[in-house]
Amino acid sequence: MPKFFIKTYGCQMNERDSEQVAHSLAALGYERVGHESEADVVLLNTCSVRDMADQKALGKMGMLGRLAKERPHMVFGFLGCMAQARGGELLKGLPHVDLVVGTQKFHRVAEYVEELVAKKAARTECAPYHSSHRAMDDLRFSLVDVEEEAGSQSTIRDQQLTLGKATAFVSIMQGCNMHCTFCIVPQTRGAERSRSIGEIVDEVRNLVSRGVKEVTLLGQIVNLYGRHEFPKVDNKSPFVQLLESVHEVEGLERLRFTSPHPIGFRDDLIDAISRLPKLAEHVHLPLQSGSNKMLKAMHRAYTAEKYFDLVERIRRARNGVAITTDVIVGFPGETDDDYRQTRDLVEEIQFDNAFVFRYSPRRDTPAAEMPDQIDEHLKEERNQDLLEVVNKSNHRILERLVGSPVEVLCEGPSKTNRERLMGRTRTNKIVVFPPSPSILRSKSTKDEKRRSTGESEELVGELVNVRIERANGFSLYGMPLLE
Repeated sequence: MPKFFIKTYGCQMNERDSEQVAHSLAALGYERVGHESEADVVLLNTCSVRDMADQKALGKMGMLGRLAKERPHMVFGFLGCMAQARGGELLKGLPHVDLVVGTQKFHRVAEYVEELVAKKAARTECAPYHSSHRAMDDLRFSLVDVEEEAGSQSTIRDQQLTLGKATAFVSIMQGCNMHCTFCIVPQTRGAERSRSIGEIVDEVRNLVSRGVKEVTLLGQIVNLYGRHEFPKVDNKSPFVQLLESVHEVEGLERLRFTSPHPIGFRDDLIDAISRLPKLAEHVHLPLQSGSNKMLKAMHRAYTAEKYFDLVERIRRARNGVAITTDVIVGFPGETDDDYRQTRDLVEEIQFDNAFVFRYSPRRDTPAAEMPDQIDEHLKEERNQDLLEVVNKSNHRILERLVGSPVEVLCEGPSKTNRERLMGRTRTNKIVVFPPSPSILRSKSTKDEKRRSTGESEELVGELVNVRIERANGFSLYGMPLLE
């Protein structure tokens, strides 16, 4: 049985796309493995939002060149945003790369892999490998597909689920029309295209039937879902209609969405946050800058004052809601005063957490050509300073939870200690706790096998009440409460 390995860089949408590819390869009989050395097919699903992600993927593929020399039958491919942006030029300097597939063609990957695997097998049989460059040249060929494809948003509907997985991502749209001056996504993901509500609800039902308890709806600007394709109903946007429909899926415990844009928070969405109980108390709300001058230069279409007011409205709508954000420091033209305004706003809002990024020029974006580019050293100073503000806020919020019970959806063993379990609160905070067989024995449900084993794996997918005993870094630690 052929084996494949996928490494994913970047956002949750890339993770979701990788699961689509994994599902389609598994359907053809391929086996997924955990390391490239075990694989016959190695795929890197790439990100282009920041230069570091580009360099990591390029570096990784460069290192894989030794495997290509040792095992000429192997297939190597780039998928996703960097593949879309660079296309065939990725083959230069990386002669072992066989496949480059863009963001609208994930559903084609399995058939392309099949074609390449067959060709490589045939050529390897006809021309046994020798270590000479001539022999390597005889075995080289490539397939590049970065063309647009109508209806590609509706092809992201299947995914490979690990047995017992409690959470899943569901792509509801592709593309972006916002054209923020720092962002390459409109070039790599194309214009906004949305799936139908019916398709999405069917996917969620299927996931829940397979044991998923929490679903996160994904879109580049998720709360602008369907604005060009579907009408408002009862003054509710298509996105709110979708939230209501998914909320009705029986067996679903929690519903999340990411990433929204501040301009997509109208009254109907604020109202939905206040009245849909399955909607988790967490909103990721990208700020990018606290300076109105910078926001205008970024083409963000809101002011710092409007952003602050929106945070207050969300907090009034849902008690205990967690707000997280994204911030860019060192955008072209950012003065000390512009940065101070950002720092002051972040400190005033007291975010639960924030992703702070140094501005990274992306080719073919307006910001890359702007004057007054900021020195990397100054970017790093501002980055570290703002991270300190965010970390203090995060620590204060976590400390307030010590001594309190929280509801945790158990996702599986902790990555740092396999003897313990981990999960997330409704506010998206990580909680680590020991397994407690007494909880299982106390459950009056479902099947005697689960109740009698007392194995910690049986808690995966369960909602567990945990009393928080301490906060450490970005995680909480506690003890399960007997039900």
